[in-house]
Amino acid sequence: MMISDVLTKAGRNKKRKRIGRGIGSGSGKTSGRGHKGLGARAGGTVRRLTEGGQMPMFRRLPKRGFSNARFRTQYQVVNVADLQEHYDDGSKITPVELEKQGLIRDSAGPVKILGNGEITKKFNVEATCFSTTAATKITKVGGNIRSAGQV
Repeated sequence: MMISDVLTKAGRNKKRKRIGRGIGSGSGKTSGRGHKGLGARAGGTVRRLTEGGQMPMFRRLPKRGFSNARFRTQYQVVNVADLQEHYDDGSKITPVELEKQGLIRDSAGPVKILGNGEITKKFNVEATCFSTTAATKITKVGGNIRSAGQV
């Protein structure tokens, strides 16, 4: 049986817990907040990563090093085998054409052509950059490459 098969009558929609409606309700008086303290106050919540009186972990550990990950260039990669499969001989391939074929997501972003696979057709390829093997494979069969440095 699936949870979606359960009918409304069988308890599909659970009623919300009504708090602060008298002692007989089971959640009256303090309304499930206990007695005094931060949790009992309006707006009182314990900050994340607190450890009571102990010095929190993020303050105990030293700040070290630098990461270049935020500044890296995320290329959309296309292999020469994909070009061979999707395009005819002598066609001009641009990032806009690659996006139309569904080989990349965004034509405005940087595109890199990689040399994975074999190629027999001539192409005029325009991309942000090319791997060495891709450039040699394309020029070897008589195609042209043009690097449009957008980075």
